[in-house]
Amino acid sequence: MTKGPPAIQGRVPKAGLITPSSGIKGNGSASVPRGPVPTRPLPQPHPKDEDTLVQMAEHIPAGFRTPMCAHCNMVIRGPFLVALGKSWHKEEFNCTHCRKSLADIGFVEEQGTVYCEHCYEDFLAPTCSRCQDKILGEVINALKQTWHVHCFLCATCQQPIRNNTFHLEEGAPYCEQDFYSMFGTSCHGCEFPVEAGDKFLEALGYTWHDNCFVCAVCCITLEGQTFFSKKDKPLCKKHAHTLKI
Repeated sequence: MTKGPPAIQGRVPKAGLITPSSGIKGNGSASVPRGPVPTRPLPQPHPKDEDTLVQMAEHIPAGFRTPMCAHCNMVIRGPFLVALGKSWHKEEFNCTHCRKSLADIGFVEEQGTVYCEHCYEDFLAPTCSRCQDKILGEVINALKQTWHVHCFLCATCQQPIRNNTFHLEEGAPYCEQDFYSMFGTSCHGCEFPVEAGDKFLEALGYTWHDNCFVCAVCCITLEGQTFFSKKDKPLCKKHAHTLKI
């Protein structure tokens, strides 16, 4: 049986009697011992930002079909373009800003309006916080900034975080696995991380989820209860002197 630390004012506690401290896990890094974490797969090459907003109109030859032009609402009698699910006279599918024809060049649609690639870059495309280039594909919005998918990386494994959960430590983003490996705390009972918002206990030099801190014999919860310990295992009063641990 272990003994608890001497009490204040000269009182000596009963042998083995300990009261845990408790709290709720915050977002900061932990200073308690770390438990084991799952093995992380080897880092993979950075994926390319292949998802682009730039589209191309489809040229349709003259035929039996006579669609309505989305710009002038007139019947198109002859070759026409198909873009954004609509049909257009070739000479009327133009960039909203510079009026350049979009018949044979890439265009970007923004809230129902079309722009050539250059005008979209100059006036509408967000700038990547890391590389400072314009983003013409999928955008990651994080830390009040915009990023290319392949530019918003975990500070440790250097893999794109994408839309997954991440954590900040001293202003740097970390994927969940690396964050808990480097800064997190694992529950001594279940060995899973004690995450932000979790209720936890500090006892026997370890951290426990509140529902994992139970008697090693009968599994009754010891949260908020005085308990005994043997071989670093918590015991309720009933099983404080058990021989089989």
